[in-house]
Amino acid sequence: MSYLEISHLVKTWNDGKKNKFFLKRPHESGAGQKERQDFSIDFSCSLEKGLILGIAGQSGSGKSTVLRLISGLLESDDSRIRVDGGKEFTEKPKILLDGKDISKLPPAKRGIGMVFQTPALFPHLRVDDNVAYGLRYGEVSSEVRLSKKEARKYAAEYLDKFNMKDLAERFPDSLSGGEAQRVSLARTLIMNPSLILFDEPFSALDAPLRKKLAKEIKQLQNKTGFTGILVTHDINEIKAMCDAVTVLYRGRQIWTGDPKDFCEELLLGGS
Repeated sequence: MSYLEISHLVKTWNDGKKNKFFLKRPHESGAGQKERQDFSIDFSCSLEKGLILGIAGQSGSGKSTVLRLISGLLESDDSRIRVDGGKEFTEKPKILLDGKDISKLPPAKRGIGMVFQTPALFPHLRVDDNVAYGLRYGEVSSEVRLSKKEARKYAAEYLDKFNMKDLAERFPDSLSGGEAQRVSLARTLIMNPSLILFDEPFSALDAPLRKKLAKEIKQLQNKTGFTGILVTHDINEIKAMCDAVTVLYRGRQIWTGDPKDFCEELLLGGS
């Protein structure tokens, strides 16, 4: 069994008419129109410990929804599978992480860390206090939370791993976009999550910085051995960071393989 096994995470949108499923996409409609489009997601994967899986696809393909299903921020539906003779049976979705089914656990109990497009640092806290926030106030593996002094000392060790120890006493408004995203990642890693989900973490940065950060995070992943899933539509990020990639097109996985074989035509539903 792989370190991460996900079976049939399904999400559908029901308009209440003839059991149709839809997702409202106002940006695809004309002025004043409300477009309703049949839409559902069905996602499965397996991943060995210490590797990064890329989930690639165009905007609206369901990539970020998959991360929300894995993290528990969005509840998966039952998976209805049609078998021989048209007979139906229901299979419950499963998320096995290191042998434990976490699919029914609340988000804070799943052992999953997330890195978002926007770092969302606390503006009133120093960088080291931002990094150590979870150790003092969040869900921790032990019952004893750290004091501010202890937490800052621990945060300094993680900032040093990112070559950012000199940023410890600065505040978020003085950081560059790349520095803020590094701080966000350090804040996630310090909690020692079993799995890290990256939701297009470089999308707000310029191309050279995206390339630089992708390389740095891959180097850190090789050093620390964390397991991750990266959502992106950027082929360069896939090739720089991922050990495997699966492509979503209109909610369905249409291709899974080695990043070196990944091409942009797949994002358009090609093969």
